Amino acid sequence: MKISFIQTGGTIDKDYPKTTKGYAFEITTPAIERILKNVNPTFEIEIFSAFKKDSTEITDIDREYLYKICNELKNDKIVITHGTDTMLETAEKLDAIKNKTIIITGAMRPEKFSDSDASFNIGMAIGAITILNPGVYIAMHGRVLFWKNCDRNLETGQFIKN
Repeated sequence: MKISFIQTGGTIDKDYPKTTKGYAFEITTPAIERILKNVNPTFEIEIFSAFKKDSTEITDIDREYLYKICNELKNDKIVITHGTDTMLETAEKLDAIKNKTIIITGAMRPEKFSDSDASFNIGMAIGAITILNPGVYIAMHGRVLFWKNCDRNLETGQFIKN
């Protein structure tokens, strides 16, 4: 089995990369590289970086580019790391892709933080992608939901079944 991982940015990939005069987060290398290094996966992987943006800055042009990447991949299992604010908008764009299983996931705290949920969410996405039917899903907060059947609770930040 082969899983393609695509970085788009978001909190999961944020870091404080500067040693001086650095107070703002920057999106750096894909968190998935560090997470999978510790896992010793039994599946083949490929990692792409589509772009490195906070999800509130992702445009329709970016989503079209991501759609093109996913649609042209020969592989049918894709995990996308993404910021949580606009996951559902990206899922809606990717829904037109048929015969592929696409899971969008991210984190509430950067993977670099010791209390991050990044590894947990990535693990859920990997486990789920091996058994799900084609479609677009959101993997966050201990759940994997078909994107059309979920909403985001703006008070808790959690993705919930609608």
